[in-house]
Amino acid sequence: MLRTQDIQTKRHKEAANISHSSPEGLLPINQTLVVNLETRTVSLLSDGPTLIVEQQLSINELHLLVPMLDSFPHYCTYEVLLSHLTTKVVTPASIEYCRQRLREAQDCGGWEQELRPVRRALSSLRNKLYRLDLGISNIRERGCGLISLAAQSPESQQL
Repeated sequence: MLRTQDIQTKRHKEAANISHSSPEGLLPINQTLVVNLETRTVSLLSDGPTLIVEQQLSINELHLLVPMLDSFPHYCTYEVLLSHLTTKVVTPASIEYCRQRLREAQDCGGWEQELRPVRRALSSLRNKLYRLDLGISNIRERGCGLISLAAQSPESQQL
C-alpha cells in the first residue's frame, strides 16, 4: 500500500517531467503546449483546459523538440540538436564536440551524412507538429526553429 508521502513524491516526479509553455508568437493567446517527457507526448490545450490535439513522439523527436522549444523564438543550432540526439547528458563540451564534428564534415563534404539522424527525426517531427499548427523552419547550415502555421494560414489572414 502506498503511503501519502509516496504518492506526493510520485506526483512531484511526474510534475517535473511535464512542462507547460505558451511561447508568445508561436501559439494563440488562449493555448498552451504541454510536453510530457515520461510518456513522450505533446498536447495542445485551450483554456478550460480542453485538449485540442495530442501527439505521441519518438524518443528522437522528443530530443529535438525540447531544445527547439527552449531556444524559441530563436533558432536552435545543428550542433545543439546533434548533441541532444547523440549524448545522454548535454553539456557545453558535448555541444562543442558536435560543432567540431560538423565543421570537419563540412570541410570533407560529409555534412549531409553527419546530419542524417537529425534530418530524419526532424522530418517525422514536422509531420506531427503540423497537427498542432506548428512547423519547423530550416536555416541553411545553421539550424532550425519552431514557427506558427496558424499565423500563416489563409483563414487567419482573412480575419
